[in-house]
Amino acid sequence: MATTSICVMLVAAEASGDALGAGLARALRERLGDRLRFVGVGGAAMAKEGVVSPFDIAELSILGLLEGLMAYPKVVKRANEASALAAREHPDIAVLIDSWGFTLRVAQRLRKADPCMPLVKYVGPQVWASRAGRAKVLAKAVDRLLSIHAFDAPYFEAAGLQTTFVGNSALARDFSGADPERLRSHIGAEPDDQIVLVLPGSRPGEVRRLMPIYKEAIEQLSVSRPTLKFVLPAADTVSAMVADALASWTAPVSLLKGDHLKYDAMRAATVALACSGTVSTELALAGCPMVIAYRVGRVSHFVLKRVLTTKYATLFNIAAGEAIAPEFLQYDCTPAALAKAVGERLDDPALRQDQVERQTAALVTMGLGGPDPSGLAAEAVIETLKERGRL
Repeated sequence: MATTSICVMLVAAEASGDALGAGLARALRERLGDRLRFVGVGGAAMAKEGVVSPFDIAELSILGLLEGLMAYPKVVKRANEASALAAREHPDIAVLIDSWGFTLRVAQRLRKADPCMPLVKYVGPQVWASRAGRAKVLAKAVDRLLSIHAFDAPYFEAAGLQTTFVGNSALARDFSGADPERLRSHIGAEPDDQIVLVLPGSRPGEVRRLMPIYKEAIEQLSVSRPTLKFVLPAADTVSAMVADALASWTAPVSLLKGDHLKYDAMRAATVALACSGTVSTELALAGCPMVIAYRVGRVSHFVLKRVLTTKYATLFNIAAGEAIAPEFLQYDCTPAALAKAVGERLDDPALRQDQVERQTAALVTMGLGGPDPSGLAAEAVIETLKERGRL
């Protein structure tokens, strides 16, 4: 094997992608050692692995059609900056992680600047849920897709894109170090106190729309259950927004900092009130029953109603073909509805246990227990480097 240095560019624009990028970086370094260096765009998790981002990715955590249109000039500017970074650093390969709109634009710019550099997309757009034409768009923009869903491949391979199923890294999340008692001690909870875990999302738009609804729901629960404890771990991308919002809440909520307390809380919580997204898979893996909430802007909702082909928003609900975790989406997402669903689970241990068992069964159908997704992703990246003569 050659001893020359290898430069890998990793690009992520949201908290979930930042976590994927960090896992991939660790797995690549385990395999390629010190001759590997990273450049790219990412958040705090990727920074710990040596990916120094030229800008804060929080501004790219965009939710909704209207917000996306308004942010377009900023997206273009940051995509240009990512391309300029590649021009300076000359990476041997670029891995573009999730964040469809932003990473597609980065891919197009990288392809134009250096047609020979291999481009890998990590997590494809959900063409099985809506806008199937994006498969063809992606096939023209990149050389390979690393998919997290086993059912992705036929859609993208039909468009001519080499697709490798690596699995969902959330399914490989290790909760062995999570300590429910550490969380209880941290918030001053008694052994019998029930705990509600509050998760408003990692995008500014999610926090802006859900926190006012959460506030009313949590305050209703707090009034009727004065011993109930509430904990809220905020993603780095929205921590300031969440703290500002919590300042006006009358219900006592413990704001958690650090991943270890977040995972402790997932194991300790009686019920979680969660924004739809990757966190639902993590909660299911931790054995936590949950209620799912989500809202987008009116324009986005108008469009999505006409293009979505799935009945559910939560991945394990989609995998199971039923609403294992109740979903309260858009106009159904009201304080009263959320408080009622959470309250029902607080009052009924059998309901909680049944939900946890069915969540776990759904995770098995999604690939729980399979090989480490970050390791498989790293192997695919290394294979691509070798195929292109860059390793």
